[in-house]
Amino acid sequence: MKALITGATSGIGRDIALVLSRQGYDLILVSRNTKKMEQVKKRLQTNVEIITADLSKEEDCYRLYDMTKDEQIDVLVNNAGFGAFGEFWEIPLERELNMLDLNVRAVHILTKLFLKDFRRRDSGYILNVASSAGFLAGPLMASYYATKNYVLRLTEAIYEESRRDGSRVHVCALCPDPVETGFNEEANVRFTIRGLKSMDVARYAVKKMFERRVVIIPGMLMKCIYLGEKFLCEEHMLRMVYQTQKRKEG
Repeated sequence: MKALITGATSGIGRDIALVLSRQGYDLILVSRNTKKMEQVKKRLQTNVEIITADLSKEEDCYRLYDMTKDEQIDVLVNNAGFGAFGEFWEIPLERELNMLDLNVRAVHILTKLFLKDFRRRDSGYILNVASSAGFLAGPLMASYYATKNYVLRLTEAIYEESRRDGSRVHVCALCPDPVETGFNEEANVRFTIRGLKSMDVARYAVKKMFERRVVIIPGMLMKCIYLGEKFLCEEHMLRMVYQTQKRKEG
């Protein structure tokens, strides 16, 4: 058994690697930071291959696939991504485009390429790490929220297509509450509520993935927001999200 995990140097990606390794999966870890991947490798119990790649670059996505397509990948975890905080007109365009390339294009490319292989074998799991942001519009993190909406809705659509086709390949999305990871520093924000532990999220995500859940929501807060969003008007939700984001300002 083998799993490929992107963004595997810290937080959810690292901890999913730990969970799957304990379950006997050999691993392929992918990120830009070779040194951090080497540190993660020391904590893993199974065989580990490290591939250094910048998945915000399209050519690196295709290179990653070409390097691994002949291996028997059973689980693909698309975890790599980052966010940016601020008014839409103030965030540098280049940073946003880089975010779109990593959060959207890389997930799209890798899901498409590996899904074709999984379908030929009629087996495999794809876990796309979205976010609680995937359910909402996100004033002050507009582009980030939009990327996670894309990941969530794309994943749900692929799931339904596969289900109707009778495929045994399972595609799912992880949408947790805020998680205590390095995301805060990257996005230049601070959480105003206590974040979930990334290991708790990783264990829950792997468990529900193998139970073939399509949308995986760790944390009671997000479950409540997910239900509440169905009953509140859009304008009210936008105001609520804005106020929540504003309190994150560091």
